[in-house]
Amino acid sequence: MRLLLSSLATLILAAPLLVNAARADDCANAQDQATMDECAGKDFDAADKKLNGAYKQIEGRLKDNAASKTLLVDAQRAWVAFRDAECAFQGGPPANAGSVRPMVVANCQAGLTNLRLKDLQDYLHCEEGVLDCPVPAAQ
Repeated sequence: MRLLLSSLATLILAAPLLVNAARADDCANAQDQATMDECAGKDFDAADKKLNGAYKQIEGRLKDNAASKTLLVDAQRAWVAFRDAECAFQGGPPANAGSVRPMVVANCQAGLTNLRLKDLQDYLHCEEGVLDCPVPAAQ
């Protein structure tokens, strides 16, 4: 009996966590704002992870070129500042935006991050002799 009560108490305490986990896994059918916010955040996190991977590859190719690496760092910092400012603008002032603001901001960040990812991937796949490609080919 004691084991049954203990198991029941554990299940009752864990139920909200299970509901939230199930809710977050069903992003295609999200119907409440909290789930949509969480799903938008996951999309941004996934895009950001891919972007960081491409950025690290470029850094690796520029390891012997300090001047170009500095330009890359400066460009990426400026791009992140632009992305964050643009998405804050799209989300509107926090006091006026309501509960959709986190989703709007995260969707904006994911979209701009995916565009930047495409740029970095293009740099990683430049053809030999392309003059506007700042990243050397892989060796």
